[in-house]
Amino acid sequence: MDVLTILLVIVVVAAGYVIVTYNRLVSLRTRVREAWSDIQVQMKRRYDLIPNLVDTVAAYATHERGTLEGVVRARADAMAENGPPPSQAQAENALQSTLRSLFALAEAYPQLKADGNFARLQSDLVEVETQIKMSRRYYNGAVRDLNVAVEQFPSNLIAGRFAFHKEEFFELDEAEAEAASRPVRVDFAGRG
Repeated sequence: MDVLTILLVIVVVAAGYVIVTYNRLVSLRTRVREAWSDIQVQMKRRYDLIPNLVDTVAAYATHERGTLEGVVRARADAMAENGPPPSQAQAENALQSTLRSLFALAEAYPQLKADGNFARLQSDLVEVETQIKMSRRYYNGAVRDLNVAVEQFPSNLIAGRFAFHKEEFFELDEAEAEAASRPVRVDFAGRG
């Protein structure tokens, strides 16, 4: 084998490596974008449930305007947030907190708890929260895989050359999400 053949083989192998690595990075980036889209679909489902939930609670809890307005405001803020995952997570955590206060409020109204529409909406919300949790896990796994490929040598050389960058994880307050999707026991015995 002469030197020219050896150089040609090295160039072909290097070009093949660049192509394979680039395509892998594109695939990982696409998976992250798809996973983020799945999260947004589930959050939109939750946003769509909230007005019905608020209307149902409002029919029974006419003196709780502040709580209901807080839920509506938190929903609007979460829907308007189109930033990166950390800022979206902050808006989602605020929404979950207000939903928790809404379900705490429902505990004070036995007729509301017995309402079939409220029970169905609450069940739907639990389902959506479960889907968000699963979508978030998938998204964070896709982000992890992309971030490793972007940082790992030698794929980091190709990632840097073609402007691939690390993505941010989507972290929600798990305790808040869990609490927002299930009823809580609150004693409003002192209410007039």
